[in-house]
Amino acid sequence: MIETESLLPDHAGLARAAEILRAAGLVAFPTETVYGLGGDARSDLAVARIFEAKARPRFNPLIVHVPDLAAAEEFALFDAQARAVAAAFWPGPLTLVLPLRAGSGLSPYVTAELDTVAIRLPAHPVAQALLRAFGGPLAAPSANPSGRISPTRAQHVRDGLSGRIAAVLDGGACAVGVESTILGLAGAPALLRAGGVTREDLEALLGRLPIGGNAQSPTAPGQMASHYAPNAAVRLNAAPDPATVFIGFGAGAADLNLSPRGDLVEAAANLFHLLREADVLAQNGQSIAIAPIPERGLGLAINDRLRRAAAPRG
Repeated sequence: MIETESLLPDHAGLARAAEILRAAGLVAFPTETVYGLGGDARSDLAVARIFEAKARPRFNPLIVHVPDLAAAEEFALFDAQARAVAAAFWPGPLTLVLPLRAGSGLSPYVTAELDTVAIRLPAHPVAQALLRAFGGPLAAPSANPSGRISPTRAQHVRDGLSGRIAAVLDGGACAVGVESTILGLAGAPALLRAGGVTREDLEALLGRLPIGGNAQSPTAPGQMASHYAPNAAVRLNAAPDPATVFIGFGAGAADLNLSPRGDLVEAAANLFHLLREADVLAQNGQSIAIAPIPERGLGLAINDRLRRAAAPRG
């Protein structure tokens, strides 16, 4: 066990976080989607520590976070289509899976020794400030124990990883609340994970996108069948039931409500926090029941997370 420092996103806090990262330590930091667990993406030791802290399977690749397109091109090969997507959606909640540039210097643990790399340019000002203070690429999966509910507040990180990581950089609540969309561009475009950029917005630029990904041999994060799981069992497309903790959507009685006005943006921002609250409320074997969520816009990402949260656990 180590003492996990709590840092503010001021000059002193950013300098301390960068110091830890340069020593192959781990720092959790906010992005617009969820909190990431950052480590130097060029360091085998730092990346191995990420897998150890999260108890994450080594075959599950990580996302590399960079401050700008020029930095991204140091690690991945961009064609005209990839540059067009980056121009439209970066910085923001979109990860691109692209061919890995030869001699990139990234740890092979980051890519799970694949010939592709998942890369993102986050929009959150604290994430940007940390990347620039550190001066290098950060491998950063969600800052939670593997398979459990993703963190959207600094306290969520501390609840799951205190004593296992060096520091938490507290930037408040995350605005988007679900992880980045992952778009495969190493071949024909494919949606590998629904997330903060909607499928509809991507298809307006790229045309119809097939769903890709493989839970047995992941080519990008977020493809494991069971993921984002609370301790209590989860039931989907449910109605209120006294034997459950009911999470509603839209008008109507509920123990907790993702968005009383039926707003998918608000629901996404609240999703992981309310799953944690419901898990605390669930007593004596109660399950968590969740109202139907429309399968459109950010609802695609919400339902993806909920299906994985409800999946049988190994």
